Amino acid sequence: MKPVIDITAPSSKSLSHRALICAALAEGESLLEGVLDSQDLTRTAECLRLLGALIEPQGGKLFMRGIGGKAGTSTPDPISMNVGESGTTCRLMAGVVTAIPGIYRIHGEGRIHDRPVAHLTEALIQQGVRITFEEKSGYPPLVMSSPGLCGGEVTINLEQSSQYLSGLLLAAPLASGTTTIRLIGTSVASWPYVALTLDTMARFGVPVILERRILDDWQPCTHAEASGIPPTDIRLIVHPAPYRAGAMRVEGDWSNASYFLAAGAVGTAPVRISGLSRHSAQGDRFMLEILARMGASVEWQDDAVTVFPSALRGTQVDMNACPDIVPTVAAMAAFATGETVISGAAHLALKECDRIQGPVTELSKAGVNIEARPDGMVIRGNGGLLPRSVAMSTYGDHRMAMSFSLLELGGITVNLDNPSCVAKSFPGFWDVWAKIRLGNGLGAAHES
Repeated sequence: MKPVIDITAPSSKSLSHRALICAALAEGESLLEGVLDSQDLTRTAECLRLLGALIEPQGGKLFMRGIGGKAGTSTPDPISMNVGESGTTCRLMAGVVTAIPGIYRIHGEGRIHDRPVAHLTEALIQQGVRITFEEKSGYPPLVMSSPGLCGGEVTINLEQSSQYLSGLLLAAPLASGTTTIRLIGTSVASWPYVALTLDTMARFGVPVILERRILDDWQPCTHAEASGIPPTDIRLIVHPAPYRAGAMRVEGDWSNASYFLAAGAVGTAPVRISGLSRHSAQGDRFMLEILARMGASVEWQDDAVTVFPSALRGTQVDMNACPDIVPTVAAMAAFATGETVISGAAHLALKECDRIQGPVTELSKAGVNIEARPDGMVIRGNGGLLPRSVAMSTYGDHRMAMSFSLLELGGITVNLDNPSCVAKSFPGFWDVWAKIRLGNGLGAAHES
């Protein structure tokens, strides 16, 4: 067997967003270590600076002076927040800014104006926020006029995205009264991301009470318990409280580690990834469970996990809680023997691109037997791929570009139309991927 390829996981994008926001809303000085340097995080930082937060690099860390829940700027004109192509920035900031009296314009670039926010704005209207959509109803760009939040009971639908709830939660401690958030609808997309929000808020001194309904009574429950409960039986209670400044180190990102974990299984050299939390609340930690189901050999030692080259078999997996790794699993399934069924991910159609049809269209070009379904896809693998050169579209989506790179380990020459789109979440991806290629005897990195 070839020598082990050692890789350090990049910092968590989801936790970086939340840490920046909590530190910006706190009164006092915070020091954040390991905040991801990417286009999406740059957008979030720029929005927070517009509210008056000080964010400065300091010795490889970020020094922050928060606003204490009060805007540091005053203007009669709307504060214009360009969220770029970051759906996370858009939805979290749209919720957060309403806690601070003012007028805000949320807009962006690329596909962001086709990504819905109606369920979030409906909840904000319940709290007295005035919303004007400039183009399409329920989509950015939008102007929000908020007198501040008073608390009370709010209902919200999370069938499309859990980010709607995270935006409300981050704002709720700054309301003048207690906020009770009730979930409506038939399902919750990506619940583990709510757990990340609650954990980060707690680190900055703001606890959230999570409860489930049992008959006619409400009882405390945990993140894990809530993930299997009907939405209408869940509520969250947030009392007014100040965010407390402090220090936080952002853990490694299971989403961006997924490509290297998969590479260890489908390539010819083991891959060892350090910096991941074995007990992380990140939903994409489920990648290890998927690998195990498919027959991959996985070993932990301290904070490093190693995946060994393995003969993979097809499996069935519900990916509602971890949609970001669907493209990774789809590409990995092309190396397996048998049928892999991905379900529970209808909300993938609303991502940076349609992440159901996108992988189906592009992986088909590489000879993969793959079929789209309304809530996922089916991949019928025959144990490998036939070498060929393929021109593939990324649709400007970072996760498409990174997942398609796995095909190189099956002898495919992958020619991407926009390899630089990885900068959205992982600017250094191609440098790290070069280690995978060299360790598997493929030579220098091939990006386009």
